[in-house]
Amino acid sequence: MADERNTLAGRVRRYVRVSSSVGGLAARLGAGRVFGATLDRGRFAADLRLALGGLKGPLMKVAQLLATIPDALPAEYAIELAQLQANAPAMGWPFVKRRMIAELGPGWESRFRAFTHEAAAAASLGQVHEATGRDGRALACKLQYPDMASAVEADLAQLRIVFAVYRRYDRAVDPSRIHDEIAARLREELDYDLEARHMRLYGAMLGGQKHVRVPHVIPELSTRRLLTMTWMGGRPLIAYVGDTQEQRNRLARNMFRAWYVPFYSYGVIHGDPHLGNYKVAADMTVNLLDFGCVRKFRPAFVRGVIDLYWALERGDRALAVHAYETWGFTGLTNAVIDTLNLWAEYLYGPLLEDRPRRIQEADTGLYGARVASRVHARLRELGGVTVPREFVFMDRAAIGLGSVFLHLKAEVNWHRLFHELIKGFDAGQLARRQKAALEAAGLAGPE
Repeated sequence: MADERNTLAGRVRRYVRVSSSVGGLAARLGAGRVFGATLDRGRFAADLRLALGGLKGPLMKVAQLLATIPDALPAEYAIELAQLQANAPAMGWPFVKRRMIAELGPGWESRFRAFTHEAAAAASLGQVHEATGRDGRALACKLQYPDMASAVEADLAQLRIVFAVYRRYDRAVDPSRIHDEIAARLREELDYDLEARHMRLYGAMLGGQKHVRVPHVIPELSTRRLLTMTWMGGRPLIAYVGDTQEQRNRLARNMFRAWYVPFYSYGVIHGDPHLGNYKVAADMTVNLLDFGCVRKFRPAFVRGVIDLYWALERGDRALAVHAYETWGFTGLTNAVIDTLNLWAEYLYGPLLEDRPRRIQEADTGLYGARVASRVHARLRELGGVTVPREFVFMDRAAIGLGSVFLHLKAEVNWHRLFHELIKGFDAGQLARRQKAALEAAGLAGPE
């Protein structure tokens, strides 16, 4: 279909939509600052959620990421933007019918016993409808929004401009490779056939995990813009925040294994741990729902993650340098290494202490923000650093997952969980295991 391709006309329409949707809100905010007008922050935050939700695409994903980090935003904004993760404004039935006809043909409804008209969930690039298969199985049908290829390319072009402007006045971090990595992952998220293969990969990698479940793809009802899978129930994580400490700890341990068993055993990580990408069953089983943002790593990169842990634990500076260089950092002066170690000590801190503890003892996301601010300011003084591509989504996963543990107020021995996963680590064995798993799922190796 021509209207689904990345086209100049589609990108122009996207530029207009961004300007018209967000411009009015920016004007209201500016009026409040310039003329002293009273701004209802709660109402403004709600309007911002609606504007970003209507735009779909990458801008909405940025809002999702911000909403996962406690205290990163004022409470009114965090509450509203968090709803984008599972309750973004959905598109109506006319769109659904057009999409289903385009993907499965005019008689598409006969291929289901039932299909709900209202979306069960809506996110940045698509929305999900609950359905019943001809065999009686409960299904989830994920439909991609129209013209997403053009929207993504338009937003990526704007993001490149933003990064370029940012780089002119702040040289602490060179964002060029960050843009390249974000672009690659977002383009992959548009390919639901690729996501189906990711889902099969995760089913194999986590098959031995008792308290993690992955849906099954229904290939005959799936295309590049329609992904049909078995329905995975459960409640959002936020519903368990008031549970007992032991239940919250169990959930945190299951989440930790869901993310890090694939990484340390296969060199694969889910790069988007926001609250809309999983549900939780009554027994604290984690039901993973979305596999659009998956990153495959070289075994040497995984080895570098473990090497940096040992470097911090033993005070081995040479090993730390080796780890950073393995990841792709260059120009590592002693001062830059000291600064990178500040951030590393913050991230690895919970793993270094052999005791049950909170993921962050300060019990507020502001502490992490302060550490990041110190690191950023120091890197700016030192002339900046170029962040390697592979590092981007690994760092995002660690921070995003840490914010989940922070929400849960989980008290876990992270040290022992980590050591269970890295015990007997062998990069060669990981490489062989990774190759076999990727080939079985029809996937290419690391970039």
